[in-house]
Amino acid sequence: MSSRPVPRRESPWGLPEGDTRQPVAHRCNDRAEDVIQALFEGNPFKTVPGPFKLFWQCMRSKPGEEPTEPFYYLQLDPPKKEEAKLE
Repeated sequence: MSSRPVPRRESPWGLPEGDTRQPVAHRCNDRAEDVIQALFEGNPFKTVPGPFKLFWQCMRSKPGEEPTEPFYYLQLDPPKKEEAKLE
């Protein structure tokens, strides 16, 4: 959903020769962060069910079919449906 950079830790052994892969955040990472933020927004029994429902829908969906409802507590734009790329 977002293309924010993922922090990496330095390894004392370095990277294997020719390894140029970069870590990528999971497509439902923002939904998980919304659930975590809901835990700190008051009574968790009232604040968590909505964000968790969207997180669960995201995890059960196929890539590109994630829910497009807005986030409850994160100040991020809601994800947009991307058109399927047919080749």
